[in-house]
Parts: sequence; structure tokens; C-alpha cells
Amino acid sequence: MLITGGTGSFGNAVLKMFLNTEVKEIRIFSRDELKQDNMRKLYKNSKLKFYIGDVRDINSVYNAMKNVDYVFHAAALKQVPSCEFYPIEAVKTNILGAENVLNASIEMGVKKVIVLSTDKAVYPINAMGISKAMMEKVMIAKARMTGRSETILCGTRYGNVIASRGSVIPLFIEQARNNQPITITDPDMTRFLMSLDEAVKLVLYAYRYGNSGDIFVRKSPAAKIIDLAEAIRQLFNPHIKLKIIGTRHGEKQYETLLTKEEMAKAKETDKYFKISIDDRDLNYEKYFTKGEKSILSQKRDYNSSNTKLLTVIEIKEMLLKIDFIKNKLKRS
Repeated sequence: MLITGGTGSFGNAVLKMFLNTEVKEIRIFSRDELKQDNMRKLYKNSKLKFYIGDVRDINSVYNAMKNVDYVFHAAALKQVPSCEFYPIEAVKTNILGAENVLNASIEMGVKKVIVLSTDKAVYPINAMGISKAMMEKVMIAKARMTGRSETILCGTRYGNVIASRGSVIPLFIEQARNNQPITITDPDMTRFLMSLDEAVKLVLYAYRYGNSGDIFVRKSPAAKIIDLAEAIRQLFNPHIKLKIIGTRHGEKQYETLLTKEEMAKAKETDKYFKISIDDRDLNYEKYFTKGEKSILSQKRDYNSSNTKLLTVIEIKEMLLKIDFIKNKLKRS
């Protein structure tokens, strides 16, 4: 098993899931030798193998891909502001890097590849979201071209993972612990909330049930950013204030996990949506008189403002189940 970007929050969570299973080897592929060394010392497990490389460099990807059965592609530039200032870097990593991983997987006969996407890829307005949307399109195009080959290519799409690297919650906690006001860009902004455990379960669901070209979405509650900030304020430092500072580069008021066009054809279970590959070809003449059965005007997208919105109390209950939050509270 190979995890690209494996030193991040997701990589650590996935390897914990598979460390005590029949998987013989888990390869961690990333550019950061310090984080790899920290993981090596933390886990002290002979199943773990570490590969220094970059998804932008196809040769380093090939070296890590030999004899691999399953790939979780998590390597990405994820910060919205940095991608706004350096959009070509987002293209190189999130699009071309993903294509390198997919091409190497197909050529090496990998059984299944799961690429990780984001709600920002839906109706994207920022470079990070656009690059992730293109990553999805590249995966679907490869799946369409390879057809029923030995390699299954599929993906997952999810919203904010609570307390993951670069997310807003660690910032809010740090501000609260330093007696600083918690800074909010827009009080009416809403975001999906998902625990790391739920994000990993979504990826494992795709690992078990994904067919080529599928994208899986987990149903998630959401919260207003001001309510999230208030929950953290109450938990960590009730004496500080909340401060509205205005939106950052590339921010949306709410995020969308499925477009209404996708909702028209999505399959649904109690916890998940699945969007299957659009397998129409370029012979569009035959669609001039016969379109899709669904009527888009009767559908709506699935976004962080029309899903279940958590109250402050419910947000606190969710946060208190997260180990990162519990550990931070112990140190407060």
C-alpha cells in the first residue's frame, strides 16, 4: 500500500487503520524527511517504508510504485491563500502530480487508486478548488480511457476535517489560549464538519466498494463559523471576544459537496452519495434528441447551508470527542 503525502493527518490515520492488518507493507511517500523521520521513530514498525520524492517528479513516483497493490493519493497543496498567490504551483502538484500518480499506477498494474478531493472542487472560485476539480476530471478521464483494466481509479470528496493540519480550529484554539480575540472572517459563513475518523471511513468505503470513475461523498453536518468560534471560546477561554476581520483570498460563504447536476444522478445510502462515471462518448449527435431523464430545475445542490446546521452545544459535543481537542484541554 502506498500513501502519497503520507506524513499528513490523513496518512497517519490511514496507516493506523492498516498497520495491524494483513497488509504486508505500507509505503509513505512525501518530500519532508523530518516528518518521515518523526513517523519512523513514533511507530517503530517494520511494515512502514519511507520514500522521499515528489508527485511532480514522475521518476520518484515510479520508484515508490513498484509492486504496490493499493494507492491513497493525498499529496496536495491545500492552503487556499497560498494557491491563490501561486496558482501554477497548485497546477503542478494537484493536477500534473495527480496525473503522474495515476499514470504510474496504471502502468505498474496497481489494483485500485483512491484520490482525495475537497468540497472546494465544487463550483470552485479559488485556485486550490479549481486544481482539485481538474484532478477529479483527470481521474475520471483516465478511468474512462482504461475502461475495465486491472486498475480501478476512484475518488472521495469531503469538507473540513476537524483539527487537521492547516484548518481553522487549531488557529482558534491558539488564539483563545493566548488571550487573543478569535478572528472570524464572516459570521454567516458555513462549513461542513467531519472528524478525521469519518474522513478515513469515507476513503475505506471507496477502497471497498469503488468502481472506476466513482466519486464518493459522506453526508456531513455543518456549522456557522461564528458558532464554531463561540464553541471554542466557551471550551478554552470564555473571557475573550470574537472579532470579525473580513474574508480572505478565495473564500466562499458556503461550501458545496455535490452540484445539483451531480445530485440528479447520485446514488444515495444512509451515510454516502456515489457519483458514477459519465460514460457518454464524444459522438454528441445522438444526444441532440435524447437527453438525461432527470430535470435539473427540480434538483438542488448539497451544500453547507442546506445540510444540518449544528448548534453551539452540538459543536461542543462533537469537538469533545476529538483526541486533539481533549489533549489541548488537558494542557489548558
